[in-house]
Amino acid sequence: METPAETYRVDEFTLARWQFADGPELTSTVAGSLGHIGAWMIWAAGGYSADDSAEFLKRTRENWESGETHDFAVRVDGALAGAIGIMAREGGVEIGYWLAQPYTGRGLITRAAGFLTAEAFRLGAGYVEIKHDELNVRSGAVPARLGFTKVREEPADKPLAPSCTGTNHVWRKEKP
Repeated sequence: METPAETYRVDEFTLARWQFADGPELTSTVAGSLGHIGAWMIWAAGGYSADDSAEFLKRTRENWESGETHDFAVRVDGALAGAIGIMAREGGVEIGYWLAQPYTGRGLITRAAGFLTAEAFRLGAGYVEIKHDELNVRSGAVPARLGFTKVREEPADKPLAPSCTGTNHVWRKEKP
């Protein structure tokens, strides 16, 4: 797959490649939604510090350059609302995402994932997958709304976040 653009403007939101300057806002955004995010994301289950943000931003920069992942901040009116990323897989990509609590329930991540799915296909991905814990029904509603097909269940990587069962549902959409 070709490298995506560093910034996209879609509807009322922007997807922008993470920058080191995003660290303080990333820390405060995640910290302000720990109960919501930490239930499903192991990296936020025990809290989230400035050091965690710095490590993430360093890793995301390295992964962008290597083509392993392309991670974006999701911004609404300039404010950090969450994150979405494209992870390289054999022949395709996986999309992962999270939103801060105040931005859920608006269809924002559905529109962002739909946009990145189309963009991944335009850039050469043969398929797009989205995975979520079987109990995370809100996350699972995203691929269902976008016309993905649930193709399998598989064990989740450990360690698990507190609300996770250890079984992921895997949804897939093939390039048209």
